[in-house]
This record gives sequence, C-alpha cells and structure tokens, in this order.
Amino acid sequence: MPALTRTEAVTRARDLTVEHYAIDLDLTRGADLFGSTTVIRFTARTPCDTFAELRPATLHRAVLDGRELDPALLDDNRLPLTGLAEGAHELRVEADMRYSHTGEGMHRFTDPADGETYLYTQLFLADVQRVAAAFDQPDLKAVFDVSVTAPEDWTVLGNGVAARTAPGRWQLATTPPLATYFLAVAAGPFHSVRTEHAGLPFGLHCRRSLAPYLDRDADALLALTRRCFDRYHELFDEPYPFDSYDQAFVPEFNPGAMENPGLVTFRDEFIHRSAATPTEVRGRAVTIAHEMAHMWFGDLVTLRWWDDIWLNESFAEYMAYQVVSEDPAFGGAWTDFGVQRKPWGSDADQRPSTHPVATGPEAVPDTASALNNFDGVAYAKGASALRQLESWLGSKDFLAGINLHLARHRFGNATLADFIDSLASATDRDVHAWADAWLRTTGIDVLTPTTSPAPSGWRLEVAHQGSRPHRITAGLYDRAPADPVRLVLRERVPLDITATSAVERRELPGPRPDLVLLNDGDLSYVKVRYDQHSWESFTEAGGGLPDPLSRAVAWNAARELVRDGRVTPGEHLAAVRRHLPAESDPAIVQAVLGFARTVLADSYLTPAQRPAGLAQLAGTARALLAEGRDEHRLAATRILIGAALTEADAAELRGWYESGEIPGVAPLDPGLRWRLLLRLCVLGAAGPADIDAELDRDPSATGREGAARCRAALPDSAAKEAAWQAMFHDDTRSTYLFTATAQGFWQPEQRDLLAGYVPRYFTDAVSLAARSGPALAKAAGSHAFPSSFADPTTVAAARTALTNSTLAPALARALADSTDDLARASRIRTATTSS
Repeated sequence: MPALTRTEAVTRARDLTVEHYAIDLDLTRGADLFGSTTVIRFTARTPCDTFAELRPATLHRAVLDGRELDPALLDDNRLPLTGLAEGAHELRVEADMRYSHTGEGMHRFTDPADGETYLYTQLFLADVQRVAAAFDQPDLKAVFDVSVTAPEDWTVLGNGVAARTAPGRWQLATTPPLATYFLAVAAGPFHSVRTEHAGLPFGLHCRRSLAPYLDRDADALLALTRRCFDRYHELFDEPYPFDSYDQAFVPEFNPGAMENPGLVTFRDEFIHRSAATPTEVRGRAVTIAHEMAHMWFGDLVTLRWWDDIWLNESFAEYMAYQVVSEDPAFGGAWTDFGVQRKPWGSDADQRPSTHPVATGPEAVPDTASALNNFDGVAYAKGASALRQLESWLGSKDFLAGINLHLARHRFGNATLADFIDSLASATDRDVHAWADAWLRTTGIDVLTPTTSPAPSGWRLEVAHQGSRPHRITAGLYDRAPADPVRLVLRERVPLDITATSAVERRELPGPRPDLVLLNDGDLSYVKVRYDQHSWESFTEAGGGLPDPLSRAVAWNAARELVRDGRVTPGEHLAAVRRHLPAESDPAIVQAVLGFARTVLADSYLTPAQRPAGLAQLAGTARALLAEGRDEHRLAATRILIGAALTEADAAELRGWYESGEIPGVAPLDPGLRWRLLLRLCVLGAAGPADIDAELDRDPSATGREGAARCRAALPDSAAKEAAWQAMFHDDTRSTYLFTATAQGFWQPEQRDLLAGYVPRYFTDAVSLAARSGPALAKAAGSHAFPSSFADPTTVAAARTALTNSTLAPALARALADSTDDLARASRIRTATTSS
C-alpha cells in the first residue's frame, strides 16, 4: 500500500475542503467481511485532480457527482478523482471491507470464554481507509454521520450518542468536525455501566465475560473519570467539546488506549481479572486522565501533519501525570513517571534512532515513517520538557498560553509554530529560544558533580555536557548521626544552568555533604551522575533518602551508570539487595525489580553470572515479602517466581502451583497461575498436559495467550519448531497471540536449543513484516528479537539485516532499537568478563 506523502497531503489540503461524511456500515455479513457505503461531500477550491483512499476486499461501486466510475480504476488503495471543477462535489463508494485480526482497521474478536463476538475500529494513523472511503489525512476535518446495521442483540457505540432506530439498526449523533483517524465504532453484546455527569452521558463498556471485574471497579473508574473531567474544566477555558463520554475496554488492542472523541478505547487488560499492583492501578488512572486530556489537545485542536504527533502525546502525558498527582485517591504520580516513564524516553533518546521531540516535516515524509516517531521521545521526553517549561514560565502563564492555543484553533489544526506563538503571547520569556533548545535537538544532557574544599566550606562544581538550559535543584544530604543508613536533607540549592554553560560553580558553607543529588525533585530531563563520595553514600544509604521522588532520581542515576558501563551489573544488584527491602514506594520497587530481572539478569549478566544474579534477586524478593508490606507483595511474588532456576526452586514452584496458594502470600489467581506455569515450563518441570489442563481451567482470551506463551517456552525441539511456525508462518494469528508466543520462545536457560533459530530470525522476520501491517512488524522487531543472545556474532547479524533497504519501516525501526540494546548488552558482558 503506498503511504501518503506530506507533499501529497499539502496539495490535497490546498485543493479541497471536506464538509461531510455519511457512512453506513453493515456488520451482519459474516465473519470475514462487512459492508461499507460512504458518501463524501467536498469542495474543490480550484480545478484539480486528486484521489480518495480505500482498501476494500471488493469495490462494488464508485459514483462521482452522479457519474459512475470504473471500479478497476482503484489503484491499490487510491481511487483517482480526475477533472474536478471548482465547486461542490459528492463521492459515493460502496464496498465490502475485510475484518482485521491485528488491531488495524475494524478488528473482529470472538471471545473463547463464551463464543461472543466483538468489533471495534482502530484507525490511527492512516487506517480509516480499511473501514470507509476517505481523504485520509488529519487536516481535512469534516462532520461525520454514521449509521450501523448489527445483530439485534448487540450494542453499537461511536463518537456521538448512539440511538437504536429499528431492530439491529443504529444511528450515531452528528459529530463536530473530526480528523478522519478519529472515526470510531464499537459493536457487540457489551456489558455496560452508565451514568451521567455535567449533563452528559458517561459509560463504561467491556465484553460480557469481564462483567464481574468491571462491576467491581466501576464506581472507582467513574469517580476518577468525573474528577478528571472537573479538573480539566478548571484548567481549560474551552468546555468539553463532544456530546458524551464512553470508555470501551476492548480485546486485542495494540496501544494502551486511543483518544477517539466521545468513545475512548482501552486495552481490556485494564479491567483486572487478577490482582494488580498499586502502580498498575495508578497507571490505569494516568491512562484515563491522558485520554481525556486528548479531548482538548488532539481532538478539539489536531495536528496538521504527523511531525507534530508530540503535541498530542507530550501534552496529554504531562497533563495526565499532573492531574493524577493532585488526585487524593492516588498522588505520587510523578514518582511513577520519574522511575518508569522517563527511562523509556531517555533510553529511546540514547539510541541511534533518536529524533527531536518536534521532528520537523522533512523528517516525516510520509505516513509510514510517522509511526516510527510514536515512541518514548514523543511521550516521556516531551512531557519532561513541558514540565520544565511549566516550571520556567510559571503555572499561570503556561496555562494562559495553552488556553489561548485552544481558543485560536478549536475544531481546527495547528502546528508547533502555532503552539509556541500562543505560549509566547502569554509571557515575556523567550519561548521560541526554549523550543529551539528543547524541542528541536536530540539526545540527553549529562550533569556531573564534583566536590572539593573551599576556604569558607566546600565547593560544588557541576559539569554540563549538552546544549540545553536546566533549572534544577541540587539536594544536599547528610547521614543521620544516630542512623547512618538514613539520609537527612540539609538543603536544596537552586541551579540555573545555561545552554552554553560548561561548569556551574557554587561555594557553600559547612562540611561537604555525604550525598549530592542533582535534579532533586526531577523537574528537568537530564542524565545525572554521582561524585565518588556520593556514589559510595548511595550504595550504603541510598534507600534512606527521605522523599520518594528523590529516591526515584537516585535509582535512575544508578540505572544509567550500569547501562553506561560505569558500574557492573553485580554492583547494581548489590545495591538493590541492600536497599529495596526497606523501600516504601511501590512504583520504585516495581521499576527497580523489573529492570534488574529483565535487563540485568537476561541481557547484561553473562550465562555464567546469571544463576548468582537470579539467586540474589530471589533473596531480595523474599526479604520484601518478609517486610510484610501489602503494597509490595505482588511485585515481589512475581520476581520470586521469575527468579526460580534450580531443581529445588522448581519443586517449590510446583508445590505452590498444585496447592493453589503461595504460603503466607496469597491464593493463586489466574495471573499468578499462568506465571507459575510459564516458569515451570521454562525449567522443564511442566509439560503439554499441564498447559491443556490450565487452559481448560481458564479458557479466556488471557488464558489462550498464557497457553501460547507456555507452549513456546517448553525446552523441547518440537515445541520450539511449532512455536516458530506459529509466529512466522501462520498469518491468521492475532498480534496478541504472536506476542505471547514470542515472549515464551527466547528463554536464556535454553541457549543451546535456540541457537539455530538466531540466523532464521533475520530472514523470517523480514518476510513476515513484508506481508503484514505495522503492528505485527513492530512486534517481530521487538518481542520476537533474540535479545538473550547478547554476543558480537548476533550483533553483527542484526546490523547486516539492517542494511536491507527494503525493510518495512515499522520493522526497520524496531530492529534498529533492538540491535542497539543488544550491542549495549554485549559490550557490558564483554567488559565484566575481561575486567
């Protein structure tokens, strides 16, 4: 399918104005196809030739201004519209469209728990053409009227209030002007919980098999939704711009959520069937707040072209964490952001594929390349930059600029230049220079402290590598005399580091502190180092920092040290073992344990070092459980299961699995049962009969994914080959089942069994991506990548694969990132074995 180029989009937006779409969908034509009839009213500003996009199974009819067009004119996904006179036009298209099983277009899912079928659209960023004919670009906004024929016992949801007009027939309320990628329809026998707030209908929806879990959480979810709605109305002058607010939790959804106006779709893992950690519950709250922020920033005001995707995502990310941090039911959200989201951005920013937060249109020449910038830079780094901007401008001027931007461009499109102009109108600070430094550059600055004696006390010098200004504080901490593993704040020293500053100096009274923590409070986006004395204090007493956000900054600094090869994985694990059992913040526990178990244990430790590392992690998990904090229990239990390695470990896990409980911890819910079974399969302590029995016990979609993961993890050559064929040669497999299989396949304990698949990966992944959409291509380049083979040979093979100029863009980006991570792991392994 040819991607729409920016040049083509600019030309079409210059030539056309689109007023209205009337779309009629027939969802009763069987399991493979649905009917789609589209009538588009548009105006040519000048005589021109143009095209509409459509990806049908069969194009039955196309009529332009009453004149029949030959369906054979459809060229791939483009229907030529030639010889248009200036003035009004009407295009009518009748087609059969194909359902998707990869979450792109109109996704169809049959729930294995009860046989019920559900449909939903996911049209970001150029997939409306999989559902209806359209001029598929974000700056040709139009009004939508949508009607749907569905089975009589189904509910239909959409961007506007849905009304049943006859048995099986639904009409959605006319929308305000929307970008084409925001068109949303969901249909099926949904279980719904409805209420009203501020005169608008609110609803929660999920498949019937999840009804008990939604009902359990519905009051809390709706209360949070109301609080977010009210808080945004306090912050924004523009009122909520749509006629309803539905939240549908849908199966096999690729992103976390999608901000369709009036109908936000979420992956239904957010309806927790099994126990969730406090961090996961708060993460769900942040996602709800994030998507609601998009109703203003993204939906009311929409990007003009995909180079400004950061405007949508960075703003929603920042607002969500800010609003949830203020929420009395949650709080602490900026600690979550600092220890979990910000590393996602900084990791991405240190790879060769990094890009500016605001890339510029030349860096996004077409829609295929746009997806490559939908990453941690656009979300986490951009949100960090906005947080720094809010601190620099002050909240009053920052919000004044935001509200001016929303007022100027309501129901229209805007660019980075428009956004910066609005902010500049609200302040006397040079926002344009700030944007040049923060949004149009790549990489992460580094701040390194050194301390030395001074005549009146001591001297702090902060070396600055980079090109951005930073407003930070340096936290100065001393060990408590009566408790040397507890650190006491002496003071926070404000530092304004200019873009051109190489070294910032301060002479300060008193003795040198035990620990200097740069960027204490985490208000800037920057990599911070320790001086030697502070590093020693962190390793001995870092867990004793008094504030969770300070501890998040400290752990991130330690994380970067091991990633950069400045400390060994073993030293990092020793700090984890020493400090984490006494940690009170669940986000820090989950993030630090997660990094240690996955990145350190599976990639950075050599095969010879790994058993000791896993034993150390198991000891940390047991110590956390012994502390008895309920908020840490689940995260520690998961690590304890994942760190099992020996025959004795396997026997202990088998005992828990068969008894249905972990003594002193909790009875086993489906999530823990599948986690236990996966580890038993990896260790050869469970087999196909166990997997079949567990699937009989839990025949849900999650159970089906768990079974696929377990089968792929079996240490058996036939099981591995079957899993490989399912991943790379079964094109009916959903993205979720592909991902589950990939997650089970590459087990570090099975290197000898898996070695032959490494060269096969670099050919089969390329073939799969060439015949698939970007969702599967991305999964193939990330989840299916042989990341446990962190050695120079595999790195060389991956780099050779990247020289293939025909790689699908989504695979090329994912493969480049996975290769860079693998090369980093290989360097760390080499350094630790040669030192």
